Amino acid sequence: MRRLEGRFEELLKEYHPFIKEFRHTLYLIRKSPLTLLGVILFTLFILTAIFAPLIAPYDPYKANLKEAFQPPSWRHPFGTDEMGRDIFSRVVWGARISLRVGITVVSIALCIGTILGGIAGYFGGLIDEVIMRVTDLVLAFPSMVLALALAAALGPGLNNAMLAISVTWWPWYARLVRGQVLSLREAGFVEAARCIGASSARILFRHILPNSFGPVIVNASLDFGWTILTAAALGFLGIGAQPPKPEWGLMINTGRVYFLEKPWIATFPGLAIFLVVLASNLIGDGLGEILNPRLRRR
Repeated sequence: MRRLEGRFEELLKEYHPFIKEFRHTLYLIRKSPLTLLGVILFTLFILTAIFAPLIAPYDPYKANLKEAFQPPSWRHPFGTDEMGRDIFSRVVWGARISLRVGITVVSIALCIGTILGGIAGYFGGLIDEVIMRVTDLVLAFPSMVLALALAAALGPGLNNAMLAISVTWWPWYARLVRGQVLSLREAGFVEAARCIGASSARILFRHILPNSFGPVIVNASLDFGWTILTAAALGFLGIGAQPPKPEWGLMINTGRVYFLEKPWIATFPGLAIFLVVLASNLIGDGLGEILNPRLRRR
């Protein structure tokens, strides 16, 4: 028992700085009402996506033409669509699709951009020129237009839409990471790693990139909502998710035909997109302040 207690005290001392930083981060989040609001909204979004089968009262794919175009009521809080499907259930299940889109696109873009930007910034020279010119080439096109063209070329479908968005998103991370690496590659701790014989790969991936993730995390949190919005735009145009998937952009496209007489069909999916993008932006702005070293010192 004493041995376990001693081990616990050792672990507590070892991880005390991380616990202290985590508690200070929570304090800064609570101190910012808008950041806290973003965290609450985003948490509700995550929980809705995880527990969609328990929250949704109806099957989102099951049609019932006898109940088509029902207005919001106690039985159907968000009303029903042209096929008699419960819109509340479809919006809830749509959170799963949007969560998958956000995580997949941001993860792919983050990995590609971080690796290429890190290599370009650390090695410089011809490698830097090649990677940056490819980056400039992709950035020369408006991201929505390029994603639209790629999704149309690949064919309709949610997976193709996510791939198209990822291709247009990675250059922003590459440029951001390259700038961070350029500012750190001559730092004292990097020179110390070189002196003890560390390889270039170890220096880059073990020492430089972990210290460059502050701005990258902020950018990723902001991009999460925008990737969902972009995927919804592709679904609205008929290039993203295909019927009968309960994807928010696709639901808005279906509801626009009946918007003047039955506005609830498009309103509630649009409100869900608005809240997710709002939460993402609030969290991103809050993280930008929280990760500011000057603010943390205060």
